[in-house]
Amino acid sequence: MFSAYGIKEIDVESLFSSKGDVHLIDVRTDAEVAAGAIAGAIHIPLHLLPIKAHEIPQDRPVVIYCRTGARSAQACAFMQQKGYANMLNLAGGIAAWARSGKPIGRIA
Repeated sequence: MFSAYGIKEIDVESLFSSKGDVHLIDVRTDAEVAAGAIAGAIHIPLHLLPIKAHEIPQDRPVVIYCRTGARSAQACAFMQQKGYANMLNLAGGIAAWARSGKPIGRIA
């Protein structure tokens, strides 16, 4: 599925069923992450993405999320401009994840 901006998206159920097969990147602020995150995510705040993009593994698809999906869509667009082809935006962000009853944990 694609967003209105042409960014590839994944919905909550698809992410939940394939969680072990993707890298998960949380681009929210430290304070937002402290309130809870999707277990297994790597935290790279959006403002640090330009200098940390090289740290994102490319051996499988990468799902980027934020609170509602807007900042993560920007992150996906940035990464695609840098030549990364396997970026996916979590549609609705962690808010959609929580609304669907999926577990909220902590990033280690």
